[in-house]
Amino acid sequence: MANGIIGKKLGMTQIFNEKGQIVPVTVIQAGPCVVVQRKTAVKDGYDAIQIGFIDAVSGKRASKPEKGHCEKHGVAPVRVLREMYVDAESPLKEGDSVLVNDFQEKAKVHVTGISKGKGFAGVVKRHHFSGGRASHGSMFHRAPGSIGGSSDPSRVFPGTRMGGHMGAEQVTVRNLEVAKIDAENNLLLVKGAVPGPKGGYVVIRQEA
Repeated sequence: MANGIIGKKLGMTQIFNEKGQIVPVTVIQAGPCVVVQRKTAVKDGYDAIQIGFIDAVSGKRASKPEKGHCEKHGVAPVRVLREMYVDAESPLKEGDSVLVNDFQEKAKVHVTGISKGKGFAGVVKRHHFSGGRASHGSMFHRAPGSIGGSSDPSRVFPGTRMGGHMGAEQVTVRNLEVAKIDAENNLLLVKGAVPGPKGGYVVIRQEA
């Protein structure tokens, strides 16, 4: 059994739990996936599997290198590939399927994806600076303030919070609860929000 799966974020909705309470959930098309490559400590220096997300357009949109990589390992072409660690004793091999059936309801999972890109953002939006007074004549509303002394230290320290590109980076949300599993349609409903836009790819890993 694999400890994770690739999914596509379909959007958010809400369901009722056994107590009749409304629960916000993210609907993820979790797989089906296939093991494209098995890496071993002897050959590659570590134990891992590379899995690919199977969808209707995988073979058409895969590039020549991706198609060649998949053909080399005897599987159909896939476009979205991710790697995850497994134990050396894991029975998974190239060509095996990774399905949503490997997950259990109420289990905890970690979801990794690329967050929505916000473009250039100032310090108030990007780092939650409070800004200055909004009163008339202030002339200090959303500016960052001092970024370093003139005579000492006479430079700007690395990592100083400033305006800049916001979002479009890898984010992991941990310990989300699996609210419901629809194995027939390969759907995984996770309680709460996960990173990325609709149609974005995420990796769902089971809590070790």
